[in-house]
Amino acid sequence: MSEAAAKFDRAMDVWKEWQEAPWGRLRYAVAEANLVRHAEALGDGPLRVLDLAGGDGGDAVRLAARGHHVTIVDHAPAMLAAAAERAGAAGLAERIDCVEADVHRLPAGLTGGGFDVVLCHNLVQYADDARGTLAAALAPLRAGGLFSLMAINRHSQPLTVAVRELDLPAAAAALDSDRAATHMFGSTLVLHTAEELTGHLAGLGCGDVSHYGIRTVCDYLTDDARKHEPAFYADLERLELALTGRHPYMHTARLLQLIGRKHDR
Repeated sequence: MSEAAAKFDRAMDVWKEWQEAPWGRLRYAVAEANLVRHAEALGDGPLRVLDLAGGDGGDAVRLAARGHHVTIVDHAPAMLAAAAERAGAAGLAERIDCVEADVHRLPAGLTGGGFDVVLCHNLVQYADDARGTLAAALAPLRAGGLFSLMAINRHSQPLTVAVRELDLPAAAAALDSDRAATHMFGSTLVLHTAEELTGHLAGLGCGDVSHYGIRTVCDYLTDDARKHEPAFYADLERLELALTGRHPYMHTARLLQLIGRKHDR
């Protein structure tokens, strides 16, 4: 197991706590809602979904519960074990497969272009070569299939530092930086804009891209305790769903989600 994979495995407990927090729940709820509105265009019947760097199955279980078959690929074995456990607990084990592999070295059975949907959520910020990673992620997708890309939005970083940390010099420095640290996984992240990533996708034959924002409001509300109140959280989720695809709010959301369609080349 690589040291990078070991970092993710060691952070399992912190990661689960984050997922169950309001901001984690919003990340999955809004991403699912955006995917559903596009996946319906692919027609009736279960879809074959590939979830790259799918971790412990946060996205996969939601899609499997809708009747789709999901293959999770991740390089962290503890994450995959947690995904299998989660699938079993939800009664979805038959709809979820877990494969330990690197995205750039997928097993032959996954590279034939037979997937209807490919998720590449929160992967590119850990890669030095975003375009190369996106090319590898698009390869398993069939022509006409949907590609969902999620990443930290570079435009959000100065605002996040200013609002959450009250460090205005650091916020000013973040305007000209494409790097940020993640304490959870002990890594330095590469930040991207939606415009940059959309350009990469277009060059790789993925077009008709829709741009969404995730946690458009949540991360700029500093009273985190209120977010745990059920009524407040319900209002917050409704607002996030209303803003996710509305201009100009997606441009400053903490996360960006791009959903496009792979063209014949």
